[in-house]
Amino acid sequence: MESEKSLQNFTPTGSCPIRDILSRLGDKWSMLVLLTLDANGVMRFSEIHRTLGDISHRMLTVTLRMLETDGMVRREVYAEVPPRVEYSLTERGRSLLPHIFGLVEWAEANKEAILGARRKS
Repeated sequence: MESEKSLQNFTPTGSCPIRDILSRLGDKWSMLVLLTLDANGVMRFSEIHRTLGDISHRMLTVTLRMLETDGMVRREVYAEVPPRVEYSLTERGRSLLPHIFGLVEWAEANKEAILGARRKS
């Protein structure tokens, strides 16, 4: 009798780290914000918004808060008039970059084949 294959379980029980992390980073904006901060260093909110272009103020606020909560982005508030707020990557955020770069390289290498497959379907 054939032994039963043991399957990995990725159900949404709240304890699946893969599902949790991918849901946080796999949205439309998180990786782009991380790449923007990596490319430009310390940035103000308006600079990030201008760099990304088509993100709403609300979505950028939500994304930055989420990345800050997860320890990927540092938010520093300066007691000035008007108040100045700057964002930068933390060590945790920087440690994710090689993996993002790998995904970007894979996407660039496979873009044409994927687009061709989409046209055929």
